[in-house]
Amino acid sequence: MTEEFRGFHAFRPDGEPAASRWSDALQLFAAPEAADAASRWERAGVLFEARDYAGAAKLLTAVVEEYPEQVAPRLLLARAYYHSAQLRRAEAELRAVLDRDPVEHYAHLMLGRTLQRQGRDEEAAGPLRTAAALAA
Repeated sequence: MTEEFRGFHAFRPDGEPAASRWSDALQLFAAPEAADAASRWERAGVLFEARDYAGAAKLLTAVVEEYPEQVAPRLLLARAYYHSAQLRRAEAELRAVLDRDPVEHYAHLMLGRTLQRQGRDEEAAGPLRTAAALAA
């Protein structure tokens, strides 16, 4: 079996297909440059679930550039950056989300956690307090 098909036949220990199975299939059969924003968004979600955060970020960057007013792709992009330790980029995207939707609870929480991971605990206190207030 070739290396490119090995991931497609991957299964989790519980017998279910591995999340990366679908991202591998999409990479084999889809031309990323020809994909529309909806398919890039869907593929990015699959890659994110497969913990391919860098791959998801690459697709989401194009979606965010095409639809900058949309909050959901930008928030997922920030999460992908956060999980791939691109904390400055995550911070920038989270601030952009909050500019568009100041009551986005999860964005406040993630911004606080992102600032904490950068050792900026004092700055993190404000977004974390706001997240707690919005969650109540």
